[in-house]
Amino acid sequence: MGQYIKRILNIDTRYSSFLWGARRTGKTYWINHNFKPEDIIFIDLLQTDVFAEYASRPSLLRERFQNTKKLIVIDEIQKVPMLLDEIHWMIENKQITFLLTGSSARKLRRSHVNLLAGRALRYQLMPFSFIEVGDIDLEKVMVSGMLPPHFLSPKPIDLIRSYVADYLKEEIAQEAQIQRIPQFSEFLRVAALTSGELLNYSNVARETGVSSKIVRSYFDILEATMLGFRVSSWKASKTRRLLQAEKFYLFDVGLSNYLAKRQPKEGTPEFGKSFEHLILMELQAYKSYKNPELDITYWRTSTGYEVDFILGDKDVALEIKSGRMVYDIDLKSLKALQEDGKVKNLIIVSQEKYPREIGEIKIIPWRLFLEKLWAGEFGI
Repeated sequence: MGQYIKRILNIDTRYSSFLWGARRTGKTYWINHNFKPEDIIFIDLLQTDVFAEYASRPSLLRERFQNTKKLIVIDEIQKVPMLLDEIHWMIENKQITFLLTGSSARKLRRSHVNLLAGRALRYQLMPFSFIEVGDIDLEKVMVSGMLPPHFLSPKPIDLIRSYVADYLKEEIAQEAQIQRIPQFSEFLRVAALTSGELLNYSNVARETGVSSKIVRSYFDILEATMLGFRVSSWKASKTRRLLQAEKFYLFDVGLSNYLAKRQPKEGTPEFGKSFEHLILMELQAYKSYKNPELDITYWRTSTGYEVDFILGDKDVALEIKSGRMVYDIDLKSLKALQEDGKVKNLIIVSQEKYPREIGEIKIIPWRLFLEKLWAGEFGI
């Protein structure tokens, strides 16, 4: 990649671990920059010859390395699920430590293989975070996204095009045994267009040309391969009827905009949608690295009040506004939420230059908000 950017990810190598993450989040790159080659045994299952020998004879792992004192790193473990039985035996009987990386646990679960029954910690590597790269140009990032090679490239669209063609439309479809490739390609476009909206399987099915059941399975595939995730509705309202539908977001704003053929310019609705998506990805990164138990939900009433994100048990309520000025009308949903029960922090994240307060509501510039988030100032 050229420029090296230190990642937040910190793995305790005293214990065996799974490191999950979508392709191009930088798992192998992180390993290469955090371990000396002589200190680990590295097995790359993306190499066809390495894959072939372990797929045909998983016991080779035990036969070769049962007496090693080194950390054994196996890249893309889902390629050979049967290795997990050997790994389990080596952990139990030889106290060997493993770091197992993968871009999908779906194949492992589908094969009903040994997932080590709590003997391995779980980590997830996300796309770049603001706190890792320093400052960012918003309009540029809406195009490139935050996947490391795309973010660092002078021509991110070329790489994103390749990612979509070679990985999303081919490898993911192949792993999921999808027969209808054109429909899956159309589904990806519709999923990007509706990213961040209330999830309606029937509407997506109608646009895609397949059944609602198949559409639901497609969303499950994206979630299992860490290419997207659902955000649930916060349900504990005392006085208001809330909408219960989930929302779905793709895991990278640049990828989402490319698939949806959006070119978000500041001041447009597309920019506002992308700005919200970008802040959410920062929240997801914070959850992954700092607080895996953190709930991220949204709040929307049947009468139209909506708060973009609620963190924890009403610890933080966030409204994301991409404008350079926040107006009184922008406060109404947070005020309605506050009437429904006390919230510790009511925050509007925007492009205003300076922080200010209106009653209990804090308006915070987006860069300052992210700095405070990662510094742990919101108690989550």
